[in-house]
Amino acid sequence: MVSKNQIKLITSLQHKKYRNEHQLFIAEGVKVIQELLLSNIVLEHLFVTEAVFEKIALSHKTLINEGEMKRISALTSPSSCLAIFKIPKEVKVEEKGLIVALDDIRDPGNLGTIIRLCDWFGIKQLLCSNETVDVYNPKVIQATMGSITRVNINYVDLNAFISTTSLPVFGTFMDGKNIYKERLPAQGILVFGNEANGISATLEKSIENRIAIPRFGDIQKTESLNVATATAIFLSEFRRNA
Repeated sequence: MVSKNQIKLITSLQHKKYRNEHQLFIAEGVKVIQELLLSNIVLEHLFVTEAVFEKIALSHKTLINEGEMKRISALTSPSSCLAIFKIPKEVKVEEKGLIVALDDIRDPGNLGTIIRLCDWFGIKQLLCSNETVDVYNPKVIQATMGSITRVNINYVDLNAFISTTSLPVFGTFMDGKNIYKERLPAQGILVFGNEANGISATLEKSIENRIAIPRFGDIQKTESLNVATATAIFLSEFRRNA
């Protein structure tokens, strides 16, 4: 069974303040937990309602009932397993290859999906502004479906980083140059902005290359694309042209 102290700890980890304090995060679902277990991220403890992850030592695994799982789960429909992992130390950014940078992305689902897209397109480095949603938010972890283990993610002062990098910087704007007509390099930084406001005015000043996905609809009244959808299109074009 799960103790009151364990319940208190696990539910507290749904909040960034306590994740930072304890240096722990939670993950739910067989697929996500399996990917994390195969990585170098350290398991703290695993809670299961059925016979899964048989190779995990009993000292690190507790069998609980479905009612207890509902009490500790961050999901509307709880899975059969929930794990606590230690937050790994950040690995230094390597300024090479194609890097994705996120300026104030707030939606956990968007961040999780973008991490999956980075994994799919072989993007090894993802930079997040300090205002971007926490990567260890349970909803982000869930949306990555394990891709978080294969992408190096750093939180940085994007304005300072972009203003000093030697790599070419590409910003995604509504009024940028047509992405389908541009010659795109194999190396560079590709910046995406906030869901509602786009790239901040301060950061915009440091971006020389403005690119956009053109609208093809007859009426052309669509305001914008979802940032994760736009990321998929831009990354596909960068990889196709590289």
